[in-house]
Amino acid sequence: APIRVAHCWAHARRKLKEVFDRDGSEIAAEGLHRIAEIYAIEKDIRGTSPGQRLSARQARTAPLVTAFGEWLQAQRRKISAKSRLGEKLTYIHNQWEGLQTFLNDGRVEIDSNRIENLVRPITLNRKNALFAGHDEGGAAWGRIASL
Repeated sequence: APIRVAHCWAHARRKLKEVFDRDGSEIAAEGLHRIAEIYAIEKDIRGTSPGQRLSARQARTAPLVTAFGEWLQAQRRKISAKSRLGEKLTYIHNQWEGLQTFLNDGRVEIDSNRIENLVRPITLNRKNALFAGHDEGGAAWGRIASL
């Protein structure tokens, strides 16, 4: 099968959270609420087989994602694309196809949080090793840790 991009719902959520925290936007709050409903289903099906996850996603999550997409388009028509919220909505719109990938494959996670948490210690160690007392040794460790 061809390789498909799966975008991260946590990143999409973070865009709305930034606007909500800064401006208290009701539109951002509604978007966050809608995404929370999607995550609630993911919490219910966590740990089940890919087939079961796929079935649950198609039955329960797909309608919510469709409704979110319709809501997103309606908000984009109302909000200036140059506003802070408009920029965040455009970001989500530009990721839309990849945000739906998890609906068609039960093996795909809704976000990349788990992987990012696994990689974070390696990245921090690599960064810290660059200042390990000797420039060449730090750079060498940085290259090794990057693999």
